Order: sequence, then C-alpha cells, then structure tokens
Amino acid sequence: MDPFADTLQRLREAFRSGQTQAADFRAMQLKGLGRFLRENKQLLQDALAQDLHKSAFESEVSEIRISQGEVNLALKNLRAWMKDEKVPRNLATQLDSAFIRKEPFGLVLIIVPWNYPLNLTLVPLVGALAAGNCVVLKPSEISKNMEKVLAEVLPRYLDQSCFAVVLGGPEETQQLLENKFDYIFFTGSPRVGKIIMAAAAKHLTPVTLELGGKNPCYVDDDCDPQTVANRVVWFRCFNTGQTCVAPDYVLCSRETQERLLPTMQSAITRFYGEDPKSSPDLGRIIGEKQFRRLQGLLGCGHVAIGGQSDESERYIAPTVLVDVQETEPVMQEEIFGPILPIVNVRSLDEAVDFITRREKPLALYAFSNNSQVIKRVLTGTSSGGFCGNDGFMHMTLTTLPFGGVGASGMGRYHGKFSFDTFSHHRACLLRAPGMEKIYAIRYPPYSPRNQRLLLAAMETRSCSCTLL
Repeated sequence: MDPFADTLQRLREAFRSGQTQAADFRAMQLKGLGRFLRENKQLLQDALAQDLHKSAFESEVSEIRISQGEVNLALKNLRAWMKDEKVPRNLATQLDSAFIRKEPFGLVLIIVPWNYPLNLTLVPLVGALAAGNCVVLKPSEISKNMEKVLAEVLPRYLDQSCFAVVLGGPEETQQLLENKFDYIFFTGSPRVGKIIMAAAAKHLTPVTLELGGKNPCYVDDDCDPQTVANRVVWFRCFNTGQTCVAPDYVLCSRETQERLLPTMQSAITRFYGEDPKSSPDLGRIIGEKQFRRLQGLLGCGHVAIGGQSDESERYIAPTVLVDVQETEPVMQEEIFGPILPIVNVRSLDEAVDFITRREKPLALYAFSNNSQVIKRVLTGTSSGGFCGNDGFMHMTLTTLPFGGVGASGMGRYHGKFSFDTFSHHRACLLRAPGMEKIYAIRYPPYSPRNQRLLLAAMETRSCSCTLL
C-alpha cells in the first residue's frame, strides 16, 4: 500500500478546487513563510548549528536572510508576475488579443539536500507557492534537526490542504517518486539526479535538477595573491566547503602557486586562528560517511597546508593540496569539504582547454588584474554561473538565474526565475466570432493571390510567426 496516497489525493483535490489560483491566497502563504522565519529565527539557527556547526553569521547570511529576501520580493511583485503578458501581433491577428498566461503546474514535489537545508527549502518553495501550486516537501533526513523543524513547525504557517511534508530516506523517496507529480524540483548530486529524472520520465513530468560538479577557479599570474587567497579561502571554507558552487580546484602556473600558498596560509590563520579546530566560525562535516570520504581525499597529491582531521568531531582542517594528478579521486569527484587541490597549467589556453575537456560545472571563477583574461575564460568556457575576481557572489542577486548546464543540472530559479520555473506559460489568442469574410482568404480553394495576402498578413517586425 502506498503510504503517500492519501496525502497526494488531498493536495490534488485542493488544487482542483481552484483555491490556490487567487493572488490573495498565494500572498497569504508567502506571508506565512515570512512569519515562520521571523518567529523561529533562534530555533532555525540552533538546528543549523546542531547539524552543521554553522555559525550564526553564516546561518543569517546564507540561509535566513536570503530566504526572507525571496519572500519579500515575491510579495512585492506577485500581482505583476501573475499578470497576463501581452505579446506583439502581426496583421493577421491585429484585431485579436494575444498574451501569455502564467498557470500553476499543479502538484509539485521539492526534494531538499542537507547542506543548506533552510535556504534550499524555502527559496524554491517561495516560487512554487507564488505560482499557485500545491507542494509536497521532502527535506533531507541527513540534516536531522532542520528536518524536524521543517516537519513539525513549518506546516503551522501554511494552509495544510495545499502543503505537506513527507519524511524518510532513499527507500521512501523512491516510493514517493513512483507517484505522478506535475513538476519535480530536485537539488543534490548528479548520481541521484539521474534517478529523479528516470522516475519523472515514466510520467513525462518536467523537472528542475540543481546538481553540482567540480567548479574550476583559474588564477592568472597577473593578480594580487593575498586578495585572491582571501576570497578563494573564504568561499572554499564557507559552510566547511559543503557548497555546490564553491571553487573545487585551482588552475594556475607553478610560479603563481608558490605565491599563493603563503597567502592562503595567512588567510586561514587570520580567519580561523592558529588552531582552526577551535574556531567558532568553522563548521563541521555533516556526517560520518561524508567525513570518511573526505579523509580519504587527503591522501591525494601532497598536503601543502592543513591536512589534519578528527573523526570524533567530524573535523577536517582547511587544506590545500599540490602536485595533484588529474586522475586522482580528488579531481574525479565533487569534494564538498574544505579541501582545495591546485593543478598547474602553463598558460591561459591550457587552463581553458583543461576546463572544456571536463563536464560543464555549476560555477566557474577566474581571477586576474587583466580584464581580457577574465573575458577569455568567460568566452572560452560554459558553466551554470560565472564570477570574475570573486567567489559565488552572483548567487546573492535575485536578478540573475541560478542553475546548471549539462551534467551540473537543468532549469533555473531565484527571484522571478523561480516563479517562472513553477509556472506553465500558456500561449493564448482570443478572437471575435465575426469578420469571417476577412479570414476567408485562408480557406480552399487556394490561389496565388490569397497566398500572397496571407503571407503578408503573417509577417511581423519583431518576430517570426507560424500558422498552425
């Protein structure tokens, strides 16, 4: 027997009733999310600290404030986003009304990972609710304390006829995926992403897959090494490196590597002290399985900085590896920890070639004082996102879409992009029932004259049109 059948049936009936269509209802759900964040701030920070040893600073910056910002943006723009979008017409449709209507898909499944368990729940949830969908939320069972908050507290702030949280591990998730959804939004690894996509394909369900990969970071010889070190170390160690857009390896010349190493050591000491393990600002690895995998990666190449670990605390020191071979495990899988390998290249062209020979990453970074070098990396590569001379600051802009390409994912969200992702864009044309004599030139018997008239009427200055 399907344990999810009754829940899914309840949500489908709620969607068919039409109650999620109204702007006022959607706004009420969004306001509920805002109250959830404001009234439970300490509870959320405590859960993040217990799961990830995440500092209050990182919790506020990367989880709570970003989520609140998405709620505020959606509330401010909801009616404008929902409004029918008028489109240009040609002469053949000049008397008609042509527009795009944004409709909710229906029943949406959002599957959340453990590394940013609040952010990666609420940001897509804002888009799904703003678009008028009913939502099934599957939080990660690995971030146990946040899972408990999302399951027990969050539903109190939403209309439970249109929203449900389901719990469980891989087996329960697989069983859940046997059901038909109208849209699936998944954040996680490429390996699990393939499972999600295969399950969705059985029902022809559209998906957004926010995956990961190995994000390159090219450092040019023409740079200030301390500035680069500060930025790369911070973004690599933020959330203890458990960030899908963190720089995953550095590409630079051996000469630049020798300039970077002392500045990276300096940055680590200034950020986390002589003993990073005792720093309140450095988190911990989420679980034993993940810790042991990272501990194994410390044996790749040669440890130039750090390398210490403590299984009892799931602590991995900020670590820089050199003399790393492309074939070693640390260069074959996403690291997802505070370990940064450096790979030497002889030129910018060799770096671009190295990047383009591999799967397209979720993010790509380039550091140089020469803007032409930044442009060369941007032009010569492909990635989900790109940032020149910094880390993942592009993620802070709701005006930029976030998503992968190729093996790093498909689809996009953040800000209005989230609303659009969870909306079906319905092409609509409304025509008056009269004026049949004008439209009669379309009908047989065909003639060259009528063909010329019709083709001329179908032309438009701003777009090419097709007659179905």
